[in-house]
Amino acid sequence: MDASDEFLRGADPAALLTLGGAIRNLNTAMATALGRPAEQCLGRDFGEQCLGRDFGDLWPASQRMSADSLVAHAAKTKTVAMRVLDFPGPGGAPVACLIEARQVKDPASDEQLVWVHALDARNDLASLVIPFRLATTAAHLGLWMYSPHEHQLEWLGGAPALAALFPDPTISLSTVMSAVHPDDREALRQLVRSASTQSSWVRLRYLPQHEGWHRLAAQTRRIQLGYGGPERILGMVRDDTKHEKRREKAQAALTAERQRAKDIADFSSALITAATEQELQQVVLTRLAATFGASGALLALVDEGRLRVSTDAGIAMSEVDVLHGMSLDHPSPLPEAIRTGKSYFIPDREDYIRRWPHGAEYPRLGRLGSDYAASIMPLIEPGNQPLGAWLVTYGSGHRPSLDERTLVGTLADLAGQALRRIRLQQARVELATALQQTMLPRLPEHLAGLEVAARYRPSRDGLDIGGDWYDAFAMPDGTVAMEIGDAQGHDVDAAAAMGQVRASMRAIAAHEPDPATVLTRINDLLVTMGAARFASCTMLHIDPCDGQVTGTSAGHVPLLYARKDGSHSIHELPGGPVLGVVPDTEYLEETFTLDKDSALVMVTDGVVEGPGLTLEAGLERAGTLAGAALHDGLNAEETADRILDAAVAVDHLDDVAVLVIRRT
Repeated sequence: MDASDEFLRGADPAALLTLGGAIRNLNTAMATALGRPAEQCLGRDFGEQCLGRDFGDLWPASQRMSADSLVAHAAKTKTVAMRVLDFPGPGGAPVACLIEARQVKDPASDEQLVWVHALDARNDLASLVIPFRLATTAAHLGLWMYSPHEHQLEWLGGAPALAALFPDPTISLSTVMSAVHPDDREALRQLVRSASTQSSWVRLRYLPQHEGWHRLAAQTRRIQLGYGGPERILGMVRDDTKHEKRREKAQAALTAERQRAKDIADFSSALITAATEQELQQVVLTRLAATFGASGALLALVDEGRLRVSTDAGIAMSEVDVLHGMSLDHPSPLPEAIRTGKSYFIPDREDYIRRWPHGAEYPRLGRLGSDYAASIMPLIEPGNQPLGAWLVTYGSGHRPSLDERTLVGTLADLAGQALRRIRLQQARVELATALQQTMLPRLPEHLAGLEVAARYRPSRDGLDIGGDWYDAFAMPDGTVAMEIGDAQGHDVDAAAAMGQVRASMRAIAAHEPDPATVLTRINDLLVTMGAARFASCTMLHIDPCDGQVTGTSAGHVPLLYARKDGSHSIHELPGGPVLGVVPDTEYLEETFTLDKDSALVMVTDGVVEGPGLTLEAGLERAGTLAGAALHDGLNAEETADRILDAAVAVDHLDDVAVLVIRRT
């Protein structure tokens, strides 16, 4: 027997190490505790004799530094050193052991060695959890220990604030469970029953006596106390109540900020897309106060040097009657802001009186400061005449920051740009309407045996003036010429092209008796001129006496033939391609009869085509409407109105023109 064996006797783990930490010898208990065969620990794998392995290398990574420092302390100081270390544990749970290291002399060689061995701590298990208590206290956590067989929790200490939540050092699991929120109790059960060595953090709502709910986070760790000792569950507790409240507050603030950003984006978008002053007024009065947490909003626009005021429900009109109709020269804040283009914030009555001592008595002036504050932002566009302003009132306790007032001012600038655009567009529409009316002909008032009605509505795009046209005039031979057409585009150039084609057709028709010849001559003229726009067209000659109709088409929409019995048909005329594209085109024509109490309906493509409406479906719908109108006894004017209204109802994008010829 080796003389050193006396240090390795016994059932507890033990080992002899060199002062450098290499293993000289160890017992089976130590090798088993480290989870390795003894031969591997001694470096005798494959039957080769060599020096022992470094003791620290055999420990789990989390314990290696502690094991090395324990051995080094005993080797250098020749004092007894003790430390709690965790062996890997054969059952999965680590084994917490109190390990002693001290120098001893090898009886055989007088060599100084370090004897490392586990102490029997069965009578003082609490000593094995001291490292855990120190670590949790340093981390501001709490520590409790649970005995699965006894269903008891023992509070081991930790952060003082957490200790206050558990005044009884020993408490049953059922008592703790009763203080946990019902929705979290199953999570706690799973936590203490967990078979894993270390659980993840679990959130629990806990209600201690005389306090509100606490948001706790708990994590468990299974551990065996001592070599051959009992298994326990150590639980670490963290109080996240304040952190959760801060997080919830921050989340609420973030949500509010996101909502405000969305409201501002929606506000800006609504201002940009407003098409009329009424829409702009609606946007401002419904969104301004709500977006910035204000109590009310007022919009003042300038009309012929005076204010036209509107308000939301937050400011009663009775309170601002004094402002309505006020001259822009009046010495009070709202007109001054509009005149000068400056914004004003009025925090209290004293500030108001100081700056506008001769201003009009605003009915709510007496409550400025104590009850509310007001800001005024002009609606301006640099280099243009004053447009107006808005006034925002803030309730008691709310005072907008400088950044907020700046943002409100930016939106006011955007509103000013929108208002300028709306007014310019309105002026353009009025100009376009007047121009269009002068270019479209006046239909003959009395045509024996015929009723004629025409309708026109411009496109929603461009300048609200387009290339659709119609015309009707008496020919020298007593017939009536009818034409409808569509010059490419929706702008001034399209209108000019339309006027050119219509005037040319009248001039040529006076000398050419056949519609096909008229289109042939017009096509030659446009091709020779190199016209930038092409045009489609249908032309008819109608004899009011016998109803004979001669017609031709240049790539235009087919005719509709409606009858008194409510029926209709689609009549496709012969002809040729659109005007102004193919040179030397000879157009064809056809003659047919228009019966009494029947009508021909000539339309442009905007009437019978649109988003989601094919040409075939549009023609069928317009023909049905025309037939029903004749069956109901409507005249040409009423029939034209019915067809046009139906076209507008399907959200037409193109110009629309309708020409109805009814034989009486």
